[in-house]
Amino acid sequence: MRISNNKKFQYLFFFILSICVIFNGGNSNLMSQIIFITFSSYFLICLKNKNYKMHLNAFYLNYKNSIFFYCIFLIYLLFQIVPLPINLLKIFSPEKFIYLSNIQEDIHYSSISLSPSNSFFQLLNFFSFLILVFIIKMVFYSDRHKKRLFIFISLIGFISSIVALGFYFIGNPDYLFIKNSFYSNSSTGFFINRTVFSIFCLFCLIASLELLKEFDKETNIKNKDNFFIKNYIRLFIIFISIGIITSFSRIGNFLLLLTIFFYLLGSKQSLQLNNKSFKYTIIFIFIFDIVILGIYFGTSQIIDRFYFLKEEFSHINYSDNNLTRFQLIKFSFEEIKNFYLFGYGTGGFETLFQINQANSGSLFANHSHSDILEYIGEFGLVGFILFIFSIKKFFFSKSTYSLINIILLLYLLIILCFDLSLHVPIVQILFVIFFIVSSKKKNNF
Repeated sequence: MRISNNKKFQYLFFFILSICVIFNGGNSNLMSQIIFITFSSYFLICLKNKNYKMHLNAFYLNYKNSIFFYCIFLIYLLFQIVPLPINLLKIFSPEKFIYLSNIQEDIHYSSISLSPSNSFFQLLNFFSFLILVFIIKMVFYSDRHKKRLFIFISLIGFISSIVALGFYFIGNPDYLFIKNSFYSNSSTGFFINRTVFSIFCLFCLIASLELLKEFDKETNIKNKDNFFIKNYIRLFIIFISIGIITSFSRIGNFLLLLTIFFYLLGSKQSLQLNNKSFKYTIIFIFIFDIVILGIYFGTSQIIDRFYFLKEEFSHINYSDNNLTRFQLIKFSFEEIKNFYLFGYGTGGFETLFQINQANSGSLFANHSHSDILEYIGEFGLVGFILFIFSIKKFFFSKSTYSLINIILLLYLLIILCFDLSLHVPIVQILFVIFFIVSSKKKNNF
C-alpha cells in the first residue's frame, strides 16, 4: 500500500510531537533546542512542496500584520538577552542595575534578562511556535487532515494514561527518564507535574470527543471503519478520563467538569435526535467520574477534587521551608512594578526569586503559579503589548469562537490566573494547534 506524501509529512510531525510528550512535555532547555531544530528542519523540508508553499503564501497574505508584530516581539526577546553597556542598562532596567551595584565586581556589560541563558531557550520556544503555526497551516489544511491529527492526539493521550495508571498502581517509582516520585499518590505518566499531565489529557479528551461528534454526524452509519474507530475512541476516552481523575489535580478535574458541561450543552443544540450516542458518552463520563470513582476513592474526594482554589492556599514543598502559592503569586505581582517596562526576561523568575529570598535558606521556586503575572513580569509592558498585537486578530475574529475554542479560552483564563502549565512547551503547542484547526473557517489564524 502506497502512502501519500501528505501522510508521510503528517506522520513525521506526529513522531516529533510524540518525542515532546514522552520527555516531560519538552519542559527542559535541551528539549527546547531539540524542538526548535526539528520544527525548523521539518518546515524547510515542507517548503519544497509547491502545494504547501501555496497554503503558506495564502496564510501570510491574510495575516502578514500579525506575523510582523510577532517577529518584532521575537526581536524584542532577543534584545532582552543582548549585553548592554552598564549606563544603558540603568535606563532599560534600573532594578537590575541596583542589583549589580551591590556586587563587589567591576561589571561593564549586562543584559536586561536576569537569566540570559534561560531567556535564550525561551526565545527558541517562541520561535518554534511561529514555525508551528506555519506547519499546521501548510500540512493540516483539510477536515480529513484535522481528523487524522485528532486521532493521533487521542491515541497519544490513551498511551500516556495507560503509562500513568501503570506507574500509579505500583507507587509511582522513578524509571529511566520518567520522574514520578514527586507525586507518589497521583497519576503523572511521562510528566513530572500532575497538573500539566491533566491539562495534556484534557486536550486529548477534547480531540476524542470531537472525533465522536464528527462520526455521529456521518450520514453513512453502516461504515464499518467508522464503527471500529468509534469503539477505539470510546476506549481511549475511558482511560484518558481515568488519567485526569487519578491525577487528583484540582484544576484538571475542575476543567474536566467544565468540559463535560459544555459538551452536554452543545449536544442539545447541534446533534439530531437520532444521533444520541455522543450525548450518552458524555453522560457516561460524568457518571463514571462522580459515582464509580467517587465510591472507589471516597466520597470526600468528589468535591475536594474540583476545589482548585484550595491549592492557592496550600503549601508548596519545594524545600524544607513551606510556601503558599498565594504568597508566590503576591510576590510575582509586587515585582512587576520593579520591571514594568522591559521585564526581567523570559525564564528569569527563578533568579528573581533567589535574589529576593537570599536570606531564606533553601527556599526555592522557578514559577509564580500565575502564568499571566509571570509573563507580564518577564515581557514587561513593551513585550506584552507586542505579543497582544500579534494575536489580536485571532481573538477579534467571530470565526474563532467555535465550541472547542470557547472551552479552550476558559482553560486559558483559569491556567493563566492560577497555574504554571502554560510555561510547559507541550501545553503551549497544543493550544496553538487546537486554536488553529478548531476555528470555524479554514483560513483563520
